[in-house]
Amino acid sequence: MKQVFILLMIFGVSGCGGANRFGGDVRAARPMASGPVSDACLQSDRKARSRALCGCIQAVANDTLSGRDQRRAVSFYRDPHAAQEIRQSDRPGDERFWRVYTAYAEQAERVCA
Repeated sequence: MKQVFILLMIFGVSGCGGANRFGGDVRAARPMASGPVSDACLQSDRKARSRALCGCIQAVANDTLSGRDQRRAVSFYRDPHAAQEIRQSDRPGDERFWRVYTAYAEQAERVCA
């Protein structure tokens, strides 16, 4: 009985290989998270939205944006013109945020595409 259990464990672990069921490498999978950016993304009217894409965007936001910056970015889903206003602003706080937000957007595009 012990040998059967060990064999089942070996077969079970060997099935965890490095590839997913679609033949791709697991390490190449998109990151996934939930939070305010993901929620806003899912509630948006954008055609490309999906749980996987929005979760990936949230994971990148968690790595690159503070909680305060995430809340500010969420407002762009409701009011895209707000992003334009911040981008054109001369206020130091807006300029700092825009640099951080741009880096986040570029990283999300690379990771989540």
